[in-house]
This record gives sequence, C-alpha cells and structure tokens, in this order.
Amino acid sequence: MKIYCRKKNLCTLVFLKTIFVQKCMKFPETILRGIGQVMFQNNWLSGILFLAGIFYNSWMLGLAAIAGTCISTISAQILNYSKVDIQNGLYGFNGTLTGIAVLCFFEVSPMTVGALIVGATLSTLVMRFLKKILPPFTAPFVMVTWLLIYSLLLLVKLPLLSSSLEKDVAIAGLEILSAFGKSFGQVMFQENTVTGLLFLVAIFINNQLNAVYAMYAAILGWAIGWLFSEPLTTLNAGLMGYNAILCAIALSGKNRMDFLWISLAIILSTVLNIGLARTGIITLTAPFVAATWIILMVKNRNASSKNRSSAANKLQSL
Repeated sequence: MKIYCRKKNLCTLVFLKTIFVQKCMKFPETILRGIGQVMFQNNWLSGILFLAGIFYNSWMLGLAAIAGTCISTISAQILNYSKVDIQNGLYGFNGTLTGIAVLCFFEVSPMTVGALIVGATLSTLVMRFLKKILPPFTAPFVMVTWLLIYSLLLLVKLPLLSSSLEKDVAIAGLEILSAFGKSFGQVMFQENTVTGLLFLVAIFINNQLNAVYAMYAAILGWAIGWLFSEPLTTLNAGLMGYNAILCAIALSGKNRMDFLWISLAIILSTVLNIGLARTGIITLTAPFVAATWIILMVKNRNASSKNRSSAANKLQSL
C-alpha cells in the first residue's frame, strides 16, 4: 500500500512538473508572438528578430519592449480574456509599442516607469473594447500613448527627449538605402538601418508576400514625402515609410485589387502623416490606423454594392 502511494505521489509530481514546464515555455512564446504582432506576424521567430533589432539599436528600448509586452499580456490573463487571442500575441503588441514609446520620448525615471506600466495595462483594456467594434490594429497604442505623452508634458511638465531631427547634423543629400531600412525600424521607433533590415527579414521569414508589399510601401511612402518636399532629415530618418509599411501588411492579399487598395492606403497614410506632423501632433501610427479603417470601409461598401447589383441581375433574369 505504501509503495502504491509513493508511486502515485511520484506520478502526480511528474505530471504537475510537466504542466508547469509547459506553461513556463508557453509564456515566452506568447511574449515573442506579441512582439511579432506589431507588424502582424504571428510567429515567435519573427518576434525574436524584432527584439534583436531593437536591442541592436538600444538595450533600454529593448527592455521597454519586453516590459510593455509582459504587462499587457499578463493584464489580459488576469482579466480572463480569450486564451487563443492571448497566445497569439493579440494583447501584447500594443503594450510593446507603448512601452517603447514612453522611454523613447522621455528620460527613464520612476514617473515614466509608472507611466509605462499604466499605459501597457490600459492598452489591453482599450484593445478589448475596440475589438467589439472594428479592427483595432495599433489604435489602442495610439490612444493610450497620446494620453500619456500629453499628460506627462502638460500636467507633470516632463520635457521630451531631443530627437535626431532636432540635432544639428550636416546632410549631404538623400540617403535612399538608409531611409529604406530606417522606414522598417521606425515602426518601433528605431532609427537604425540594420535594425530595419532585421525587421524586414523577420517579416520575410513568416510571410513573403507581406515582405514584398512592405518593401513597395517603404519606397512609395518615401517618394510621396519627397514629392511633398519633406525635409531631408525627415526622409532620411525613414519617417515617411513606417505608416505605409503597416498599411501594406494589414491589407496584404493575393488579388489584383489588393495592390490598388494598398497603394491608396499608402498614399493616404503618408499624406495624413505629413499633415498631422505639420500641425505639431506626434503622429505615432495614427495615419496608418485612419487610412486602413477608411480603405476597409470603402472596400466593404464596394463589395456590398456589388452583391446588391448581382442579386438584382439574378432577379431580372428570373
């Protein structure tokens, strides 16, 4: 009897240990998928490359990305949101961007660390709310980060960190290849060509079509900025490409019409980016969100009108 009890206890311990190990292994994968989902890549390997690219440019922002993703993901788990959505990283990527943004715009301090925690948590709540209405994309990040930035600026009086655009740097001319790479990096506030190329590889590993459309978007977004006579510092920093890249990936598809919709979204997002920036607003990924929502609305109306016309034709033929 004692031997049987010992065997049973041993089996129970092994079983519990197995479950514990599996859960411990799943959480890092969920976090990496969350980071991958910043560019809509549900792939933990893409997440690793994204994270590697961030750390290559800034270890501080790399830690901020991990912290933001963990906080937003854990918040979703505590609130008992969909396990499938959590495991696919859908409650992680807005936290990733929020975490990076806070420490990209402000010095590290107890106040900004607290803002990061609050922002990452709020991004999960906003994500849950918007999912019931329309595709959220990075809208939770935009809303929460605007709230944090302007609260820290206007209420707490924290100064913004100076950007490379504000520094007195001699520019020889257009740096097209550098701007191309930085366009990808700027999706996560990384003004670094190598980082951007790592991001492109991360996309290509998971979805080759996404990568092709993203490259097209980076070039077209840059060209539109040049046509609108944007400053060389803005063009070379990749600031005309990152919203366009997100539009291209979000709307990516194999139909011929997808190319048209993507092109329209790229043009619209870039024009919105230029317009908002000229008003002094920190644009973040708002141009991408607005442009993609508009294109999806037009697509849906176009599809519904086609369905109505085909139904009318069928009735006439009866």
